[in-house]
Amino acid sequence: MLAVWVGTQADEAFQEAWQSDSGGLLPETRAKVYLSPKLWYLRLTVIQTQDLQLGSVPDAKNRSPELYVKAQLGAQIFKTGRCSISSSSSANPTWNEDLVFVAAEPFEPFLVMSVEDVSAGQSVGHAKIHVPTADRRTDDRAESRSRWFNLVGDEKRPYAGRIHVRICLEGGYHVLDEAAHVTSDVRAAAKQLSKPPIGLLEVGIRGASNLLPVKTKDGTRGTTDAYVVAKYGPKWVRTRTILDRFNPRWNEQYTWDVYDPCTVLTIGVFDNGRYKKDEAGKPGKDARIGKIRIRLATLDTNRVYMNSYALTVIHPSGAKKMGEIELAVRFSCSSLMNILQVYTSPMLPRMHYVKPLGPAQQDILRHTAMRIVLTRLARSEPPMGQEVVQYMIDTDSHVWSMRRSKANWFRVVGCLSRAASFARWLDGIRTWINPSTTVLVHLLLVAIILCPHLVLPTLFMYAFFIVALRFRFRHRLPTNMDPRLSYVDAVGPDELDEEFDGFPSTRSVDQVRQRYDRLRALAGRAQSLLGDVAAQGERVEALLNWRDPRATGIFVVFCLLASLVFYVVPFKCFILCSGFYYLRHPRFRHDMPSLPVNFFRRLPTYSDQIL
Repeated sequence: MLAVWVGTQADEAFQEAWQSDSGGLLPETRAKVYLSPKLWYLRLTVIQTQDLQLGSVPDAKNRSPELYVKAQLGAQIFKTGRCSISSSSSANPTWNEDLVFVAAEPFEPFLVMSVEDVSAGQSVGHAKIHVPTADRRTDDRAESRSRWFNLVGDEKRPYAGRIHVRICLEGGYHVLDEAAHVTSDVRAAAKQLSKPPIGLLEVGIRGASNLLPVKTKDGTRGTTDAYVVAKYGPKWVRTRTILDRFNPRWNEQYTWDVYDPCTVLTIGVFDNGRYKKDEAGKPGKDARIGKIRIRLATLDTNRVYMNSYALTVIHPSGAKKMGEIELAVRFSCSSLMNILQVYTSPMLPRMHYVKPLGPAQQDILRHTAMRIVLTRLARSEPPMGQEVVQYMIDTDSHVWSMRRSKANWFRVVGCLSRAASFARWLDGIRTWINPSTTVLVHLLLVAIILCPHLVLPTLFMYAFFIVALRFRFRHRLPTNMDPRLSYVDAVGPDELDEEFDGFPSTRSVDQVRQRYDRLRALAGRAQSLLGDVAAQGERVEALLNWRDPRATGIFVVFCLLASLVFYVVPFKCFILCSGFYYLRHPRFRHDMPSLPVNFFRRLPTYSDQIL
């Protein structure tokens, strides 16, 4: 008997339908929608302890113990600073320190606190806090209540003192669980702070073409079992797996609510290696085929983009184009004013600005949140592989890479190229390469001096015309991952191999030594550059602190004379004369450095005091 079901993806039975191109009843090959766990920041404020029982430790009365509080939530462990107690004082140390954890719903049942004695090398006592009963707050206006907990010691000390803490779940923060440059959601954890969506993102995953073989089938020929993962906000979608096809067609459509247009949609293509088990019954790993990112702010509203995007993967041997993926993307909105209003609001919720977390602390919490998301999605049924989640949220974006360092350096150079072009143009004006242009600049300078109120209107009008004329040359298609911008073609195989090396390194001693020497040479140039920058600032300070009495004396006399000159000479006349002097003809110039440059370079720095 044969039964045939005909319908669309919107039907409830679509997920359970048997599809001939995706392996039939295999759960690892079916389409699936995943949700990231809801994340909160859990703030534990350790205030103080009282009545600590230290008597069981030998010579407890004749020493000054050092104590600290250790708190553990799941695999997260944080410690306060150490507090010393003198033998004459009572055992009531005070910390007033905040320890911030990442908590995911459903929460871990208990937060375990323990008071540790460093000098004795043992725990004084511990206490447990039921996390789901912790207070929740959405801003800094309402302070959570403080609580006392009894500390439990060993069998001989059922009461080891008590600890005073304040604990709350911070709903006013957004817990960052992906790299900052590809964030897809910036909403606060508390639902009452969420605003209505401003638009709808629709993505049609049509198919892929010219995929390269990733593995072998039956040991005779190459094959690819491709599927697509799309992530935006907390919602992950995975298409069904098309088995043994180099030109798979998925034709699946998914939608997301959009709360901020300055976010990124991430789409990755993978080869399914989990539906087959090895001899030990363990599933394989999914291989990367490629990834693209689309920033919603670069899309025109209510327009359908149907394009093919190249899939490129970086291997230790170099970059390889694995094929192309065909997508249909539309970002629709009902009100343009709502979108424009978002551009004037802060990127993150209010608590990130009124009570900010430190950069180092935020970085630690981000990687902790990434590990939690990775673990929770790996527990789903069917599980999403850890290698897939890591690739989608860029867990290795903080890892050292010579390629990325060069790419970022040339990005800085590209940003400064406009300023360099303007400097070259200005140098051409002052050297009279084009006399007619230089004469026009002289006339413009006179007009600015005579009519200074027209300077700002002229600048903004000029900027308006320049930007408006560039509208014709804007990018009409969503941008894709750029191998040239990523600098994948200009690095050697050893630098790429270093990028894929783990922690600790698994390479040979000679390779590690060679890479270390190369890094030392690069760091040496950066060190010299930092020293030169610091020297310029120190020369400015040397003008004021009399390190060189003669130079500072000259500067003091110059300031006195300058004050008299500016009191007598009109400011407009000074600006006009300075401009004409700067634009003087090369016949009245010489190749030697100017007097102010000579004076500035002779000022002392602290470079000669560095060991």
